[in-house]
Amino acid sequence: MEAIVQEPPAQDDDRKRTSFVDTVKTVLAGAIGVRRKADHERAPLNPLHLVIAAVMFVVLFILTLLTVVKIVLS
Repeated sequence: MEAIVQEPPAQDDDRKRTSFVDTVKTVLAGAIGVRRKADHERAPLNPLHLVIAAVMFVVLFILTLLTVVKIVLS
């Protein structure tokens, strides 16, 4: 008799991969300290997208601070 082997369901197929826009939303929510638990558990983030979005946010944040300081001091 042959045994029927069932393969476990692939978790990557069941979960939707997040887009870059979703990653940017995650970084912005993390910057202000607000992120729902459901969003955290919803889908895995692409690490490359996360690093790129975080670096972009930091650069924009620093440029904004520098601009505000220049306006105030002028």
